[in-house]
Amino acid sequence: MGKIIGIDLGTTNSCVAVMEGNEPVVIANSEGKRTTPSIVAFLDNDERKVGDPAKRQAVTNSKRTVSSIKRFMGCKYDDVTRDINHAT
Repeated sequence: MGKIIGIDLGTTNSCVAVMEGNEPVVIANSEGKRTTPSIVAFLDNDERKVGDPAKRQAVTNSKRTVSSIKRFMGCKYDDVTRDINHAT
């Protein structure tokens, strides 16, 4: 049987689990938490931060931090650029 992975892409938090035998097991992130904030930040040095590290720096790097992206999935680029200022 192949490997099974489940991804819960949430508006606020996301989570990943794998099947081990007949039981799902949630994978902890690098900070040991079972959920990760659904936030990505792009830094000036081309580095990316995901989850809590991205959330912590959002105040000082708001223009290059992306959150609430789930609401834009499936939208056209023009719709996103028009509505981006209303996203949190």
